[in-house]
Amino acid sequence: MRIAFLGLGNMGTPMAANLVKAGHDVTGYDPATPMPAGVTGAISAAGAVQGAEVVITMLPNGAILRSVAAEVIPAMAPGAVLVDCSTVDVDSARAVAEQAQAAGLAALDAPVSGGVGGASAGTLTFMVGGPDAAFATALPLFEVMGHPDAAFATALPLFEVMGQKAVHCGGAGAGQAAKICNNMILGVTMIATCEAFALADKLGLDRQKMFDVVSTSSGYSWSMNAYCPAPGVGPTSPADNGYKPGFAAELMLKDLRLSQQAAGSADADTPMGALATLLYESFVEAEDGRGKDFSAMLPRFEKRSRT
Repeated sequence: MRIAFLGLGNMGTPMAANLVKAGHDVTGYDPATPMPAGVTGAISAAGAVQGAEVVITMLPNGAILRSVAAEVIPAMAPGAVLVDCSTVDVDSARAVAEQAQAAGLAALDAPVSGGVGGASAGTLTFMVGGPDAAFATALPLFEVMGHPDAAFATALPLFEVMGQKAVHCGGAGAGQAAKICNNMILGVTMIATCEAFALADKLGLDRQKMFDVVSTSSGYSWSMNAYCPAPGVGPTSPADNGYKPGFAAELMLKDLRLSQQAAGSADADTPMGALATLLYESFVEAEDGRGKDFSAMLPRFEKRSRT
């Protein structure tokens, strides 16, 4: 396929590289990042999308997505599909889908889970919103970006090249809704996990014993079992590397704010999500959390007392 990839940062670069390895013709544009090997650079976003069958975007926020969409949709070829893999607000995803539809094009919102490691390994999960026909067109790409064996992935749909799984969640905005809900759960459970370890410390409970009990009991969670915030406990995680970010605290704050924006629009009561947002906001903007992994909430709680 002829693919345009817009936004080649930490996530976009390995995703585009996997598409190249799978034999696709990829043209890229990013004003701040060099093109990875095998990706043909364009001088503008509009130039990159000309003749492309699929246009993939990986951008920082909804405002930038809207701006880029306004530039590239008029330049896209008839029948092309716009696939946005950014994590943005639901309203922006739906606005871009409406703009594409008005131009006779299809759009999918397809945020990802799996982080930079998943992007490099081709093991991302895509949460996809948009029309069935557009999903069917883009599925080969998702499979290419999600499968670590490029030779095998060439014969598979595209989602498997970039990741291990693609779930069609519904209409426009449904992919963003799924991502926002997932990461609200993640933010809340990580805070609860860090609080529990800090409490266990003050109660004199050994951290390994704490992990052995909770990881096989009703307190089981991904935050505890797969991404434990306590150094030296459980599988290797950012906690074992000085909390160098696998998923930065400021990115968790971004996603939690998106969850609360969505909750406001939908008139949904999310008190735990709202509190998690406030705690990460304090950690990132008023404390020393910026540039650290979101699991670095544990040393934060270790240093604090109840009052």
